[in-house]
Amino acid sequence: MSVQSAAVLPAPRAPLAVIGTTVPEPASDEILVRVRTVAINPVDWVIQGTSRVTYRWLQTPAVLGSDVAGEVVAVGSAVTRFGVGQRVFGLATGTDRGRDPLREGAFQEYTVLLERLAAPIPDALSDEEAAVLPLGVSTAACALFQSAHLGLRMPTGETPQQRGGVVVVWGGSTSVGMNAVQLARAAGYDVVSTASPRNAATVSALGADAVIDYGSPTAVDELVAAVGGRPVVGAVALGAGSTDACIEILRRVGGTRLAMASTPVSLAGLVARRRLFPAMLPVFTRIGLTTVRSTLRARRAGIRAGFVWGSSLRDDEVGPALWGEVIPRALTDGSLRPMPEPLVVGEGLGDVQAALDRQRAGVSASKLVVRI
Repeated sequence: MSVQSAAVLPAPRAPLAVIGTTVPEPASDEILVRVRTVAINPVDWVIQGTSRVTYRWLQTPAVLGSDVAGEVVAVGSAVTRFGVGQRVFGLATGTDRGRDPLREGAFQEYTVLLERLAAPIPDALSDEEAAVLPLGVSTAACALFQSAHLGLRMPTGETPQQRGGVVVVWGGSTSVGMNAVQLARAAGYDVVSTASPRNAATVSALGADAVIDYGSPTAVDELVAAVGGRPVVGAVALGAGSTDACIEILRRVGGTRLAMASTPVSLAGLVARRRLFPAMLPVFTRIGLTTVRSTLRARRAGIRAGFVWGSSLRDDEVGPALWGEVIPRALTDGSLRPMPEPLVVGEGLGDVQAALDRQRAGVSASKLVVRI
């Protein structure tokens, strides 16, 4: 039985510790990957700092992390899309309910990925570029294409005869937002979005035909004007304050579907506190009350609103279609660029904790990656 190194969360709210663990064996529908690069997401430090409340099913010790790039070293008996030695990237889902975080977490030398949530890395793409995609593109796909959310058609690779309407993406310079803009455009929809003035050109280059400053007091009015009377097929809300803004936009333009992919209140300040209790009480009370208020407001406006769980495509038709067809084709034809751009902040598992801390402090229009 082989031994590897892993950056393990030994207990809730504890710093990551690099220890020796067993190299997992791939199940029939899994591939074993030698991890070369991982990317950092806000959910990683949220789990580390609040899992007693937000991820109550998660048992420690656990390996966190969702974004993986590396090469295949073994394949399960039912795997047909990959072979040993192939460069791949994919979505690790070890922290989800019912999964094994020691086998399926990203922050270790070897991890297993489900075949249906992985794709080959094109020769022109570096491991660092590939690693920025998995959770961001998966969450965007859930918001846009799952029937529980916007329920849009997925990209086919063919040029649509006509545009399919407008998608509003509030928070276009976030990791999920950048991928949502690109996927919506590739699927044949127009996009209007928001970003800071600093990041507006980037979001526009990804395919948004209007990018409004989210900090403007007239942002909602400007987005409604940018829609210009076209049919709006739905909105994706990313970032604090985005849900109410999107509800107002949809109410005014006649849209009826809203995908919410952010909590209404950032948890960064709470995670930084030495003690979770009792500091969590006012924070989660505010989140709960704000969510209820927004949900009721959406319902009164005839808007169907729901929260997006980025790895839920593991269990429906969106995951295999996205990872097996859409991503490989879109990376080849250029309709999907690996965004946000990677920013290397560490070398080795010992640097993962510092990367989590840096991400929690705030990162704009880039994604932190660590080479393993």
